[in-house]
Amino acid sequence: MDTEECSYSWKQDSKLNNHIPIAQLMQVLEALKQASHNIQNHHNHFSDSDYSPSIKALFQLQTILSTDSILSQHLNHLKTLVDSLHNSKPSIKSFLTRPLATHSITKVAAAIESELQSWIDYETITAVSSFISNNNNNDENKNELLPLLTRFSQRLSQGFNRELQQLVLSFKLFSSLESLLLDDKSSHRIREHAGTAIAALIRFNKDVFVGKLCMSPTVRALVNIASVRSIEVLCSLIRSIRSPIVDEVESNGEIPKIIALLSSHETKLNVLAMECVLEIGYYGRKEAVEGMLKEGVVEKLVELQRLEVNNGRNSDFANCVKRFAVQLEVGEGLRQREKREFKGEILMRVRKVCVSDAETGSIVAEVLWGTSP
Repeated sequence: MDTEECSYSWKQDSKLNNHIPIAQLMQVLEALKQASHNIQNHHNHFSDSDYSPSIKALFQLQTILSTDSILSQHLNHLKTLVDSLHNSKPSIKSFLTRPLATHSITKVAAAIESELQSWIDYETITAVSSFISNNNNNDENKNELLPLLTRFSQRLSQGFNRELQQLVLSFKLFSSLESLLLDDKSSHRIREHAGTAIAALIRFNKDVFVGKLCMSPTVRALVNIASVRSIEVLCSLIRSIRSPIVDEVESNGEIPKIIALLSSHETKLNVLAMECVLEIGYYGRKEAVEGMLKEGVVEKLVELQRLEVNNGRNSDFANCVKRFAVQLEVGEGLRQREKREFKGEILMRVRKVCVSDAETGSIVAEVLWGTSP
């Protein structure tokens, strides 16, 4: 950890993070980051004789940082530039040099914003790692951990960042999140947030984290939680990783559990289970599709579609049998011969399960037309 601590020298000498609750520290750092962002977007912050609130806030930060930190150096540079601009007397020279000075201030403010974001990243990851490793399940820790996990997932969604990835790897955060997801003593809500963070890591850099996930029981844990959010995370993972994770779902025997969720009494869970089935149909190989058919996926989809029609609705489960057939037809996991064979089996199962000629004719026609315009 020495490398990271040297990179973030403000961590050791700032009075800001001494005995301040993590939630309050994050609020302060976010406010300071916003102040530096405001300076970049609004040049009038340093055009008046009085300092703006944003500049005052950053100058206040300067007083509690060590002079040898990178952030402190940027703040000193900013103060020098702003003071010079304020103290310059009106003249042709000052008029000509003002755009350059303004540009320099904007660049320094951007560097300050970047350093503050790095600080926030460090505090977030160290706090998440600490909460998980201490294994504290009391309500107070839960209330602090949930927003941190949300913040971490949102940060990952902003795109790849090498420093952030190095922090994640240094703190072995993937393994920590996985242990939290697998912890039966933790609440479903915390485990769901851990799953969301894992999915965000996969989107952040698949090359680094997919291998870790495929060798872990993450998929099994998400299916066993069987909540709207956990299945939503599973759908996200399937879209990100595609066939390899569908292979894991099939080989670990999770398909029967997913198909069973189509019969849940919770409509939102039905919808997410159907989305998961559609994703598996698109990316799944022959064994995965066979597994779904064996578990009665067509029959369950026909039933859901029938309920949709009988209730006079036309949204979540409308044409769901056709949608499943189309996913197989246009998907990536099957050979052409397998696609034709499965389409025939879907039609056979539809004819068996339908309760009227009208229903049979309607669904069969939808499946036969498939992707045709």
